[in-house]
Amino acid sequence: MAFNWFRKKDKTQEPDKKQTEIESAAIESEIASGEAIAEIEQETPASPSPAPSKGLFARLKSGLAKTREILTTDIEDLFKGKSGIDDQMLEELEELLITSDIGVQTAMDLMQIITHRASKIGSPEALKELLKQEILKLLDSAVAPPPPAGSHKPHVIMIIGVNGVGKTTTIGKLAARRVGEGERVLIVAADTFRAAASEQLGIWAQRAGADFVRHKENADPAAVAYDGIEASVARNMDTVFVDTAGRLHTKVNLMEELKKIHRTINKRLPDAPHEILLVLDATTGQNAIAQAKMFHEALGITGLVLTKLDGTAKGGIVISICQQLKLPLHYIGVGESIEDLQPFDATQFVNALF
Repeated sequence: MAFNWFRKKDKTQEPDKKQTEIESAAIESEIASGEAIAEIEQETPASPSPAPSKGLFARLKSGLAKTREILTTDIEDLFKGKSGIDDQMLEELEELLITSDIGVQTAMDLMQIITHRASKIGSPEALKELLKQEILKLLDSAVAPPPPAGSHKPHVIMIIGVNGVGKTTTIGKLAARRVGEGERVLIVAADTFRAAASEQLGIWAQRAGADFVRHKENADPAAVAYDGIEASVARNMDTVFVDTAGRLHTKVNLMEELKKIHRTINKRLPDAPHEILLVLDATTGQNAIAQAKMFHEALGITGLVLTKLDGTAKGGIVISICQQLKLPLHYIGVGESIEDLQPFDATQFVNALF
């Protein structure tokens, strides 16, 4: 499926310098008032670069280059001059696994298996094959496809996550996919606090060919969500994406606000939201797991989206997230173009790691 809107750079859609200055001033004011989160990152929807010519697997493999080097070249180096695994090698291997951002607990679990079978591992190829099998088991235990299209109408998806993880671009890409599949899609801008958030989301909605509902800045997010659901029913929409604020996940007020949005959606549409997708930034490493645990405790996440797995992050975080959270990972982002937000495939992921 080709998405022509993603192929050409539309200069009319780019945020101008004046708007950027206005947003920066607003952020500085928020920091001065003590209300800003620890990390604020603009999700400016600059026109994406053309889709790379290489295929999906090649782009995934490129995005996992750092981790693959650890799990291939570095493991091969461990075996130089040796015909088997000794205690020193086990210590070095454990360090390599942790270095790949796989997490201490996950690394220890894998090391127990490797130690138990050490006498039968006589080459780097045998070790890598064992790691592939065990990592795939860890991933398979937390992989489940998203609900099928048409299971509810409208199908309401609430998108959550801290600022800067890529919620805006993720919503735009998911909306574009659904529109490309023939669905009628509505995007609801319920993040009314972040400067220019609704404007940026509106640009993505326009590019995706989706309907858009917004209120004025600082409006009640729950009221925006309610009106969005009302509009989706009136317009006979297939899918609704509800964007939400993303201040620091440890801030109690954020969680209460998200719960209020959830209750409001459910009040208007009793079985909604049908999905609650948490967007995580792969470059934050183990901090992403801490975020996920707190969001899940507050709202009950149904699925994960992991962004920015494009070579700047270590792919081991995917294994750690699946193993520790036991939540389904629905999508991973390995680049800027629409094709780079992929449904997560555990087998393909493991093959790209090695």
